Amino acid sequence: MAEASGLRLLAEDEADLAIMSAALQDAIAQVGDVLYEPKTRRLTIAFNRFRWEAGRRQRVRAALQIGSVLDFQSRKIRRDRRDAVLELLAITFVAGDPPGGTLTLSFAGGGDFRLQVECVDAALADVSRPWPTPRTPAHDL
Repeated sequence: MAEASGLRLLAEDEADLAIMSAALQDAIAQVGDVLYEPKTRRLTIAFNRFRWEAGRRQRVRAALQIGSVLDFQSRKIRRDRRDAVLELLAITFVAGDPPGGTLTLSFAGGGDFRLQVECVDAALADVSRPWPTPRTPAHDL
């Protein structure tokens, strides 16, 4: 069913974010695919997501949108290089004043995005048909 309609996830708490993080592990984006809109308090990122759930080597275009963003910071990411590649490792959440806290998107190479959020409010949706890829992401132990 995921192949016909694509993956669609909502996250409203830390447990939901863990599932979303697993689905996005090794997703690739370019810095130019990141859009932060402070007036609407929204961060949107377009990724090429590896379809871990498919059981075969496929990627799909996917969009991640995080709402209720009060502040957005990046660390060790060249935001002036729109073609720079970002490989997502994980999304984590540290609670602050409930229901808010700090949401972190960690990327390969040590860079990250840190978002102060009013609450956990994230959506992930596949927006294309999957296509084959020759490589499966691998991690050094």
